[in-house]
Amino acid sequence: MKERTADLWGSEIFAFGSLVLAAGFTLSTPSLASAQAAYGSYLGAGAAFGVTNQNQLNEDSNTSGFFAVRYKFLRAPVSLRTQVLIGGNGAAVVPTVSYDFPLNWQTDAYIGAGASIVRGDKTPIGNKGSFVIQPGIDYALPNSSLSLFTNAIISFDGYRSNNGTAVSIQGGAGLRF
Repeated sequence: MKERTADLWGSEIFAFGSLVLAAGFTLSTPSLASAQAAYGSYLGAGAAFGVTNQNQLNEDSNTSGFFAVRYKFLRAPVSLRTQVLIGGNGAAVVPTVSYDFPLNWQTDAYIGAGASIVRGDKTPIGNKGSFVIQPGIDYALPNSSLSLFTNAIISFDGYRSNNGTAVSIQGGAGLRF
């Protein structure tokens, strides 16, 4: 009887050890995941440069600083973005909704649509509130919580005096959260 009890005890230890080993392999094996490029939301800052031909439109382009916020939805390729351009003789707030195209694990290209809310006479996106399109790229630095981003804001009917289109290029860095 003692031999039989020892054999059962050894079998139970072997079975328990096999179960623990199998669970360890299962938990340590990476699971399949879909690519979510430039993963995460961020807060950032940078510079904005008005590139509108001022001679043609008889308006001044402007350079300013800006703050940016991106909120990325985790289960959809959609982000809410807002940029606040401050400098010169004015300020502008540009909220947009963007559709994000993952290019790889670190990079998103996107196209956004929204509106500009302008106060003052000189901003890189004109001096009048209008409909905007915002194409851009986000790049998440590997092994870091930093993102680099660049985009353009195309402000249709962005000027009061001649209804011209204002274009601004932005670039900056953000801290992902």
